[in-house]
Amino acid sequence: MARMRKLFTAGLTAALMVLGPVPLALPASAAGGTSTQPGHVLVKFYDDGAAAGTLHRRGLDGVDAGSTGARLVSVPAGSEDRFITALSRDPAVEYAEADQPVAAFTSDQYFPRQYALQNDGQSFTNTAGNITVPAGTPDADVDAVEAWNVTTGNGIKVAVLDSGVASDNPDIAPKVVARANFSDSATKAGDPVAEDYYGHGTHVAGSVAATTDNTIGVAGVCPGCTILAGKVLDDNGVGSSSALANGINWAVSNGAKVINMSLGVRASRTLEAAVNNAWNKGVVLVAAAGNGGNQTKIYPGAYTHVIAVGATDNNDAKASFSTYGASWVDIAAPGVNVYSTFPNHPFVLATQNNRSQGYDVGNGSSMSSAIVAGTAALAWSSHPGATNTSIRADLETTADKVSGTGTDWAYGRVNAQKAVQ
Repeated sequence: MARMRKLFTAGLTAALMVLGPVPLALPASAAGGTSTQPGHVLVKFYDDGAAAGTLHRRGLDGVDAGSTGARLVSVPAGSEDRFITALSRDPAVEYAEADQPVAAFTSDQYFPRQYALQNDGQSFTNTAGNITVPAGTPDADVDAVEAWNVTTGNGIKVAVLDSGVASDNPDIAPKVVARANFSDSATKAGDPVAEDYYGHGTHVAGSVAATTDNTIGVAGVCPGCTILAGKVLDDNGVGSSSALANGINWAVSNGAKVINMSLGVRASRTLEAAVNNAWNKGVVLVAAAGNGGNQTKIYPGAYTHVIAVGATDNNDAKASFSTYGASWVDIAAPGVNVYSTFPNHPFVLATQNNRSQGYDVGNGSSMSSAIVAGTAALAWSSHPGATNTSIRADLETTADKVSGTGTDWAYGRVNAQKAVQ
């Protein structure tokens, strides 16, 4: 029999504070982001017959952009403004302009606090009014809003193997399509299996797939995704390698395309076998790198077939607590003051004996892992015929090369817009 090993969560640090009364709804937020789609400009010529020659002289090529008569011209990424200026001065050109990103509006109440999805440099205070997040760097985000112009998920199943998902938060509970309990916590009378009395799993699941544009709460990275809620951590946030292995097997058999594991454990041959089995069945596996502030490997993140995720803040800097090391940490994502869902029923956090309800910030590579898992699901939904190998490559090769790339993590901070394209 495989020896049981204790699991621990890789998120929900002491920064999870008590929630107070819900404030009035904030204004709906539009996407900001970059001023132009990278690698493209729109050009209209006075005489379309002169288009090919004019572009050819500049080493460019373009395609008809439709009934407008404009052409969509490919230019080197980062040089869009320079080419717009040069082409605008050409007497054959009527106008040249940016190919503007289309901004998706969302009515979600706390979306303006979700810098991880849309960073306009905003500062915000959490629901309870006891945490003020200073202004960040504009566009230090995963470009989720821009990715939604391509896909929102198309029902892709993401397994959240964690402390369960609360059945009473209307922003995430409807997205749960199956539940199972592998933990030592018994199902309480009248409660559904895999109920969350710790809060960690609900926060992680909300970052993956909370419903968008429903006037309440927050938005998930993959709002069109569905959730398989596998409870592998008990009501104190503790589990075992055997519970996690059983959860992985259950997720595979229930059609998960992505498995998120915002937790850690020492190496286990049984767990590694479950991971390898899931990978061989075509699943993308994502796990938190940990909050040790060092380079110590934790599992399952350190296994070859798992994407290990470190944490960044709203300035694209490595979180002080994040485990790091480009030899095994693959990618990064926001993990500091990440706004997401919590249970609405009272629950006790084992580490601080505080009660939280509804929505609040979470800190940890757990939050980062969930964002990458949601991005992987978006990529699955936009790439018919993809494999788990190609989806992993999409995430890693399109990541933004923020500070720490090559030292703290191998590939950069995940970019959902680039991954889905």
